[in-house]
Amino acid sequence: MSGGVTYDDAATPDGMRIYAIGDIHGRADCLTDLLAKIEAEIARDRPADWRVVYLGDYVDRGPESARVLETLAARVEADPRNIALEGNHDKVFAGFLADPTNWHQFADFDGAATARSYGVQIDFRDDRTVLRGQRELLAVVPQTHLAFLNGLRLSVNFGDFFFCHAGIRPGVPLDRQVEHDLIWIRGEFLDHRGLHPKLVIHAHTPNHQPEILANRVNLDTCAFATGRLTSMVMEGRTKRFMRSQR
Repeated sequence: MSGGVTYDDAATPDGMRIYAIGDIHGRADCLTDLLAKIEAEIARDRPADWRVVYLGDYVDRGPESARVLETLAARVEADPRNIALEGNHDKVFAGFLADPTNWHQFADFDGAATARSYGVQIDFRDDRTVLRGQRELLAVVPQTHLAFLNGLRLSVNFGDFFFCHAGIRPGVPLDRQVEHDLIWIRGEFLDHRGLHPKLVIHAHTPNHQPEILANRVNLDTCAFATGRLTSMVMEGRTKRFMRSQR
């Protein structure tokens, strides 16, 4: 694949401002703070068009996964300019709710924190106790949350930008990327220094600051632990960053 788009040259469609938000992981406080800043900017500047792209991993680790899902499900329903992408943690949570037999990954992801945000304590001691906890959890998770989780998109692109949770497989056309890579990939993508057909905006791999390279930008600033939830703002060729103050 020859050519490609660099960070400096990547541009949004004319008149469009895009906000991309990294891993939230149950930090509803950070999300509320950052969304208030975004809403204030949009009200002040009145861009001709805008999008807010959420890059996935809404649940686990932080204390308020249920509140995060409630906020995002309502926003996506109210205005399609809010676009929620699927992260690997969201995929595992939805899978656990559908079928608890393969529960170990949900447990390893600190799914207990997600369950607690719904008022459910799950004992991950054995299959029997997990099944009981899963049934309790499924009984209290709102249908709107389930519909949100099952309706998440894998990627979206606007102008010179391609948005996904984890990254892409280098050398594969963007329209032929597979789900596993889009929500799980690390090494092959992170280590690649060649340009991609579009600038890839992703999250998934924790870093204390936004990671800016010529071919990609990583917005996972470990919000669950640091309280820093990061958004990248793109308008034309202008790029800047915002973060929550928690």
